[in-house]
Amino acid sequence: MTRGTALVTGASRGLGAAISRALAAEGWAVAVNYRSDAAGARRVVDEIRHHGGQAQAFAADVTDEDGVRQLVEDVEGALGPVAVLVPNATGPQPEIPLDQLTWRDHLDQLEFFVKSPTLLVQAVLPGMKAAGGGRVIQIGSDIFERGLPRVSAYLAAKGAQLGLTRSWARELGPHGITVNLVAPGWIPVERHADVSEDDRRAYTGEVPLRRFGRPEEVAAAVCFLASDAASFVNGERITVNGGHTID
Repeated sequence: MTRGTALVTGASRGLGAAISRALAAEGWAVAVNYRSDAAGARRVVDEIRHHGGQAQAFAADVTDEDGVRQLVEDVEGALGPVAVLVPNATGPQPEIPLDQLTWRDHLDQLEFFVKSPTLLVQAVLPGMKAAGGGRVIQIGSDIFERGLPRVSAYLAAKGAQLGLTRSWARELGPHGITVNLVAPGWIPVERHADVSEDDRRAYTGEVPLRRFGRPEEVAAAVCFLASDAASFVNGERITVNGGHTID
C-alpha cells in the first residue's frame, strides 16, 4: 500500500527525476510528468518499479491551462488524488543583459514559476481539500538572494514564486495544506554538461562546504517536507546550497 500520490512535474531528468525516485522510495505512488522526453520519463518509471516502487509517466505541458487540467485528471484516475504536488518543471534560463531584456523574456520565466504552479495548485486543490490536507512543495532557487547580473527575468520570477509560496501557505493552511519551497544552489545535472571546469571551481570555491550539492540532497529536503515530520512546517524556504548564501 502506498502513502498516497505525489505529482512531480518536469521529472524525466535532473532534479525532478531524483525527487521522483526519492519520493517513491518513501512509499509514494509517483506521477512522473514530462513534456517531450518520453524516453527519460520511462527510464525514471522503470528505475522506480525495479526497486519495488509505484510510478507512471504522464505527458503534459504544465504551462497550458487545458494541459494541466487533463494531467491532474489522468493522474488522479490512474493513481488516486494528489496528496503531494512538486511543481519542478523549468525552461531555458538564458543570460540577457538589461539593455536587451524584453517583456517576453520576463513572461517566458513567469510561465514556469508563476503560471504553472498556479494552474497546478488550482487543479489539485479540490482533492486536497476533500482529503483534509496535502503538501505543495515548490522548487525555487538561491539566486533570489545572490542577485546575479544578466538573469533578472529568471531572478524576478523566482522571487515571485517565493511570494506565492508564502501567500498560499496562509490561505491554504486552514484546509490542512502546507506550502513550502526548497531553494537549491547550483546542483549540476544533465543540462550543465558543457560548463567549464574553471566555472565549476570558481563556484565551489565560494561554497563553505567546498563542493556542489547532489540532486539526491535536494530530493531529501522535498521528502522531509512531504513527510509527517514536517506536518507543522508551513510557508518556509529551505535552502540547499552548502551555506553559499549565509549572511
